[in-house]
Amino acid sequence: MTATETSISLPTALLPKDGRFGSGPSKVRPEAIHALSSLAQDYLGTSHRRATVKDQVSRLRSGLINLFDLPDGWEIILGNGGTTLFWDAASFGLIEYVSQHLDFGEFSSKFAQVVQAAPHLAEPQIISSEPGTHPLPIASNVDTYALTHNETSTGVSAVLSRPTSEGLVLVDATSAAGAIQWNSSEVDCYYFAPQKALASDGGLWLAACSPRAVERIELLASGDRWIPAGLDLGIALTNSRQNQTYNTPSLATIFLTAETVDWINESGGLQWSEARCRASSDTIYQWADARPFAEPFVIDAGQRSPVVCTIDFDGVEADAISRVLRANGILDTESYRKLGRNQLRIATFPAVDPDDVRALCACIDYIVESLT
Repeated sequence: MTATETSISLPTALLPKDGRFGSGPSKVRPEAIHALSSLAQDYLGTSHRRATVKDQVSRLRSGLINLFDLPDGWEIILGNGGTTLFWDAASFGLIEYVSQHLDFGEFSSKFAQVVQAAPHLAEPQIISSEPGTHPLPIASNVDTYALTHNETSTGVSAVLSRPTSEGLVLVDATSAAGAIQWNSSEVDCYYFAPQKALASDGGLWLAACSPRAVERIELLASGDRWIPAGLDLGIALTNSRQNQTYNTPSLATIFLTAETVDWINESGGLQWSEARCRASSDTIYQWADARPFAEPFVIDAGQRSPVVCTIDFDGVEADAISRVLRANGILDTESYRKLGRNQLRIATFPAVDPDDVRALCACIDYIVESLT
């Protein structure tokens, strides 16, 4: 930090009550941590094959079915490793031969890269657009469409729409699940990790699967394609139906995710959660629009994420702002490293208090005035 930066001490009256604004791992609600602590003696360090843990897995799976208002026949599958591992699993257990991928940021591009490297699959169709925008799927002769609900690296959100009745629609929802509404009729597999909008820890993947997706999983799992056991969605499906995972999961992650899902359901469900997130993100976008030194990175307001806000700065170094914020206990506002822009990236997930977002904006104003 420069001498000027180290001299900036934010007034206590301006500070948010909780200074965690990271886009993942994200803020974990203190109430959830206290709930885990109260159960820890009988839960942590116990067998994941026993009722103590299986009851929490069942609670999580049932809670997600309610949260997403899923029709009969849909199933919640879970396994270890996060979204990155799920891409590998999907390349074995959901894509038959050829897929189409929308590429509009760091994370939406990674699934396509997995498929390109898979020797048993055809070269995928890739539809790209510049960071800060998103492309649309095109009906084509593919068996799988790979979409992204919210691109965490750029703060772009997309409306999910099935391009054709043929082919499965797989949706990466890691930073959207639990915070943005979606229509199950447009999707076959809505998969995510819980360390973002669901305010938990990492190391777990979850997938809401339609009957068509379950049928595809069972078809490929029973065929002659070699699938490593840890990536076999057929094995994951069988274990999930028993409220367990194939190998030992993080029990804390399961419990914290279930706590968040129950909190959202009890507060008003996905509609309530999205409204809360949009109230916070609107505060940031409106603040940026009103400042001469800031503007939203995503130009099209209809594509701006309600959960990850990317704000460009002019005339002041965004990294300097982040350094001062961090020195004052306000964390993880740095831009996505590979995007390489002079910007802040601020998460407005359900666990983030809208009042803290307003306080953050006031703090940035104070820092900019002090730096310029």
